[in-house]
Amino acid sequence: MTIPYRILMAVCLLAGNLLHAEYLTVRAESGDGIYSLLRRYQLVEFGCNIDEFKRINGLSHSSKLFEGRRYQLPIEVFTYNGTSIRSTTGHDDWDRAIAIRDYNDWMLRANLRESTYQRERLLYVPYHIDHCSEFTPEEPVPEIITLGEQTPPVPDIDRLKDERSDRDPIAVPEQVTLVAPRTFAIFGDAYAEVPLLDDRLAGKIFYIVSGHGGPDPGAVGRRGGYLLAEDEYAYDVALRLCRNILQHGGTPYMIVRDENDGIRDEQFLRPDKDETVWGGASLPRNQKMRLFQRSDIINALYRENFEKGIVDQTMIAIHVDSRHRGQRIDVFLYYPEGDLVGEVKAQKIQKAIKTQYELVRPGRGYEGSVTSRDLHMLRETIPSGVYIELANIANTSDQERIINPRNRQLLADWLLLGLIE
Repeated sequence: MTIPYRILMAVCLLAGNLLHAEYLTVRAESGDGIYSLLRRYQLVEFGCNIDEFKRINGLSHSSKLFEGRRYQLPIEVFTYNGTSIRSTTGHDDWDRAIAIRDYNDWMLRANLRESTYQRERLLYVPYHIDHCSEFTPEEPVPEIITLGEQTPPVPDIDRLKDERSDRDPIAVPEQVTLVAPRTFAIFGDAYAEVPLLDDRLAGKIFYIVSGHGGPDPGAVGRRGGYLLAEDEYAYDVALRLCRNILQHGGTPYMIVRDENDGIRDEQFLRPDKDETVWGGASLPRNQKMRLFQRSDIINALYRENFEKGIVDQTMIAIHVDSRHRGQRIDVFLYYPEGDLVGEVKAQKIQKAIKTQYELVRPGRGYEGSVTSRDLHMLRETIPSGVYIELANIANTSDQERIINPRNRQLLADWLLLGLIE
């Protein structure tokens, strides 16, 4: 067991008493990234932990960790006074004390400390307990999550993984047109007929996953009295990309589906909850089950197609981010930690978008990044994947990128160029 190092980092004034708290310091191990290191200490679930880790270590969004180097974790270390957690930390909240106790007990079971906090006289307080607005001591599993699809491997997920073999196998329906020739009803009447332009993507399979859907609209924004729901705009771009892939001989699978929406040319897309997944099943209300439903389907399709000799298979997840309304962002991409193939594919898409911006808006510049990240759809799917964030749904300028149907088509076209490269 590697024992964490500690250095003095903060002086905290709590409950009128001057209490000195250190940040826990550890050495990065081989293969560690920001998210994998924080996941080891059960910190990655809360966004404020990630932000604080970057801040105290002087890291940026795209920084990498170096093996053997010491990094401070967003875990405060108090000298336990031998009486109680509440008196040690200067905070009289009982539920908070229970949450801190449980975290310290977990660290002992996980071999992240040598002995109990009582014996070592060292009490660890993770940053999120006092600073993350989404933290509650009971930590209930929410039925609807609207802040993204990051799902770390907590015990409930590990249990779901263990029970995966007990679930009914995913049926793999045939990918066929409904009306011959080259007509796909899912695109809607105006776009149902899909001409084959060339075969540049022949022999390649793409699993297209638009974010959220069903009971979960994802991130939301407002414009002119209209509600902008992430799942609707991500789905429309995903559907357009799917059609583009078909035009060039590829085989796309729309994993999340809405059979009555089709490609829409309106600015304001009406939110609904009737999305299904490939095979026809409805979307569960529980976020973790929704994510495993999608990754299970993709993995079943991957195995089926791999047995047919098709090895070039890619997962593409499409989302719309949500940040402060004053922050403009460019399209940015994630790939799975340690996946070189996914990294190259993400870089090709990024390069295609940058090239197109230089052509259509000279001098504008493009600052979209490519970084690794530990997200469920990247971690739990077998094929290499790329996770794409299209815009900040809260920013007025970024909204133009997704509400204008011509821009949604351009996004799909530029994503296609990155896939063809």
